[in-house]
Amino acid sequence: MLLLEVISGERLAKPERGKMRVHKISNVNKALDFIASKGVKLVSIGAEEIVDGNAKMTLGMIWTIILRFAIQDISVEETSAKEGLLLWCQRKTAPYKNVNIQNFHISWKDGLGFCALIHRHRPELIDYGKLRKDDPMTNLNTAFDVAEKYLDIPKMLDAEDIVGTARPDEKAIMTYVSSFYHAFSGAQKKQKQIHCPLPPQAETAANRICKVLAVNQENEQLMEDYEKLASDLLEWIRRTIPWLENRVPENTMQAMQQKLEDFRDYRRLHKPPKVQEKCQLEINFNTLQTKLRLSNRPAFMPSEGKMVSDISNAWGGLEGAEKGYEEWLLNEIRRLERLDHLAEKFRQKAAIHEAWTDGKEEMLQEKDYETASLSEIKALLKKHEAFESDLAAHQDRVEQIAAIAQELNELEYYDSPSVNARCQRICDQWDSLGVLTQKRSEALQRTEKLLETIDQLYLEFAKRAAPFNNWMEGAMEDLQDTFIVHTIEEIQGLSTAHEQFKATLPEADKERQAILGIHNEIAKIVQTYHVNMAGTNPYTTINPQEINAKWDKVRQLVPQRDQALIEEHARQQNNERLRRQFANQANVIGPWIQTKMEEIGRISIEMHGTLEDQLTHLRQYEKSIVNYKPKIDQLEGDHQLIQEALIFDNKHTNYTMEHIRVGWEQLLTTIARTINEIENQILTRDAKGISQDQMNEFRASFNHFDRDHSGTLGAEEFKACLISLGFDIGNDAQKRTGMMDAEDFRACLISMGYNMGEAEFSRIMSIVDPNRLGLVTFQAFIDFMSRETADTDTADQVMASFKVLAGDKNYILADELRRELPPDQAEYCIARMTPYTGPDSVPGALDYMSFSTALYGESDL
Repeated sequence: MLLLEVISGERLAKPERGKMRVHKISNVNKALDFIASKGVKLVSIGAEEIVDGNAKMTLGMIWTIILRFAIQDISVEETSAKEGLLLWCQRKTAPYKNVNIQNFHISWKDGLGFCALIHRHRPELIDYGKLRKDDPMTNLNTAFDVAEKYLDIPKMLDAEDIVGTARPDEKAIMTYVSSFYHAFSGAQKKQKQIHCPLPPQAETAANRICKVLAVNQENEQLMEDYEKLASDLLEWIRRTIPWLENRVPENTMQAMQQKLEDFRDYRRLHKPPKVQEKCQLEINFNTLQTKLRLSNRPAFMPSEGKMVSDISNAWGGLEGAEKGYEEWLLNEIRRLERLDHLAEKFRQKAAIHEAWTDGKEEMLQEKDYETASLSEIKALLKKHEAFESDLAAHQDRVEQIAAIAQELNELEYYDSPSVNARCQRICDQWDSLGVLTQKRSEALQRTEKLLETIDQLYLEFAKRAAPFNNWMEGAMEDLQDTFIVHTIEEIQGLSTAHEQFKATLPEADKERQAILGIHNEIAKIVQTYHVNMAGTNPYTTINPQEINAKWDKVRQLVPQRDQALIEEHARQQNNERLRRQFANQANVIGPWIQTKMEEIGRISIEMHGTLEDQLTHLRQYEKSIVNYKPKIDQLEGDHQLIQEALIFDNKHTNYTMEHIRVGWEQLLTTIARTINEIENQILTRDAKGISQDQMNEFRASFNHFDRDHSGTLGAEEFKACLISLGFDIGNDAQKRTGMMDAEDFRACLISMGYNMGEAEFSRIMSIVDPNRLGLVTFQAFIDFMSRETADTDTADQVMASFKVLAGDKNYILADELRRELPPDQAEYCIARMTPYTGPDSVPGALDYMSFSTALYGESDL
């Protein structure tokens, strides 16, 4: 009420001084009545919510008060309060740089709007020229401090909250700005009373002129922006189109790849901003035309060549130039790649050929055969023959070089002149080599028969030394070759092969002596006839020293190979021992596990004594199985030794450690599951009241028809078992699935005397087939039979019992439950029974019928 008196300037009714809730509500109602008397509609705001501290209602009422008494009276040119206040701010801050008031939130974040309002009315309070747009904290704090100190405007806002918020609170900003309006408008009224004011018609005319000029200035700025943006975009298109239309190929792959990279940069970096500029240009043009039309101005006509259609046409030209440019670049790159490949191939082949021909002309022009010995002549002749063969072999390379040069010329390779010059030099040199080769061949043939004996001996040495040298190299490689075997048979095979190799050594030694004998005969002839032996054997680089050295190496490696084979043989014998050791145990444990599994299966279906006797027997059997665990652990230890020895197979047994582990785990699981089944049978017997004879009858029938002792019944076996128990299954053939479908089961139940209405049948099916598969398993059928034959309570029986306690009423009272039942059970029923709502209901009546059905799952408890 005090807030309303201060903000409205009027006196309200005297408030009540009491502190009780009723006094507070009365005072708030007086305040609300005063607000309503001022024409303010209060929607969903009550005194009770305000007194109870409803923050949302309280804040809404405060805003309503502020809007009515501080803002609603603001009116500029017959606009609403909010629009009038915004228009007043726009007019007052229009002359100021960097101030553009368009709303009551983000337009005030930099603080310049507040400073401009103060400076417009009190320029001596703020030096506006020193303010910076990038320092909003200083601007806001300056405006708030000056307003509080000199204008008596309380500091309603916090600079940090405004700067740190993406969108400041609009109502808070509007409330604070309205304080400036009232402060300055009140000062202007007082000033007008002192000074001679302008006539109202002059002020209206001035306002209209300012408004028109502001619209015109804004439109002119939009026109200038359009012209500049259009000029820049057209200039960019003008510069870009010639670049895209340039189809002059580069000579190198690197240059073309750079062009492709430049084009991709254009598509990825340069063009997207221009697309945005084009779109923005069209948007600005449409916006400008709309503003001109709304302000009754003539339509904007851009400069010649800068219409939107002109820009679209220029852009189309750009798209046309761009089309196909990338494909042309890729084709050129592929062409240059092909040319570079051919050029590199030409250079490689030419370099190889030039390296081969280097010195060949000088060699063919030598006269060395004139003073050469017999061996040298023979060697020169053979060497020349070999050269002729080599020369013929190089004919293909020369032809390939010429063909590649021709292809480079056809593909317009940029460096074709140097390729052609090099190719011509190669062809000229090739012709020269052919002439020189023919001349040297004729000269050598004249001395071919000289000293033929030594030549033949050299040739024979070479022919026999080469294969023998190859044999020794192969023998050394085999003797040093590492071997990996996994069985004793494999190492025995290697040992046998090594013994066979050693048996060939005497014959090899004879061949070595024969080869050395040829060399000795050559030395004898040289000594006898004083032949000039300036060179070595022209047919081979193998010499007697090399042969002897390799022979000694072979003799040295043989005993080393013997030792390695002996050691590996011992290792394989140890591995074989480990295999047999593991196999002997696995071949005992594996069948033992299988036998125990079969025995457990027989125990589970045989009937010897009571269920308790069977359970005791099974637990003793389980203990004997657990006592077998040390043998499994011992087998694990043997398996660890086998793994450490890297043994991967065992022919002595079909059992692996994984098989034994799986079998052992299955054995433990099976005995545990069997014990659990017997325990469940005992629970079923005791809980359902089924006699031991009935359980034996069910089991005897099942075992009788389980002829294969598999623990399950087929369809026909299952049908015969039901008939043996007294059920008429009907003549319909059963499906051979070991199950009954819904219709077969329904027919079976009808034959047993059940009333098979749809509701009753659905209830039974929900019990025996909870997964709604449409099939009834043998176990589910036995469970159903146990449930049906056992003496169990039903919902109807419990309901009848409650009716007796209630004195034959349709409801029961809490006192009756506490009188007839133990305290804990009585309170249990009272807490869960719903109130009875029948026509004969009395206060405190409880519905024992719905409670009874809920106990058996027929409704929710």
